[in-house]
Amino acid sequence: MYNDKVCQCPYLPSMPMYNFGLCNPVLPQHIPYAEHAKGCTPIKLKDYGPEPFVVNIEEAAKQNDNFRTALWTGSHLQLTLMSINVGEDIGLEMHPDVDQFIRIEEGCGIVKMGDSKNNLNFQRNVYDDYIIIIPAGKWHNLINTGDKPIKLYSIYAPPNHPHGTVHATKKDAGE
Repeated sequence: MYNDKVCQCPYLPSMPMYNFGLCNPVLPQHIPYAEHAKGCTPIKLKDYGPEPFVVNIEEAAKQNDNFRTALWTGSHLQLTLMSINVGEDIGLEMHPDVDQFIRIEEGCGIVKMGDSKNNLNFQRNVYDDYIIIIPAGKWHNLINTGDKPIKLYSIYAPPNHPHGTVHATKKDAGE
């Protein structure tokens, strides 16, 4: 159902900021845009970086069934989507020079962090809409303790994976 209420984007006055139910808003040709309104064409999950990009991140994260998909890679930042199967985990890892932000869109688990792989003294339960901030140099793991896959997006600064990375499974990722 169409709703007349449209807020204008302050940077592109002719472009609606919110498209309440509209599937194909008119956008300038130079800005890649993944169709994302509910009920419309699925989002094409590929690496759109380093060009400007707009997407409904919740829909993209929920649509992703790969262990890892790079959605946008730039010089200083990277956005990836992940799907962690029931009973699986991301894998214990540490990024010496990369800060990481994770937001869980669906599912639940436990995150563990610490200064060494044998001392993960920070542990928290996490659920839909929780974020996890992982400072560079911290060992960390996210374990799915729920009954459905964890759907999340992760931001790395600077990028942590090559442009266009897609790992269908954890095994493909070498983790």
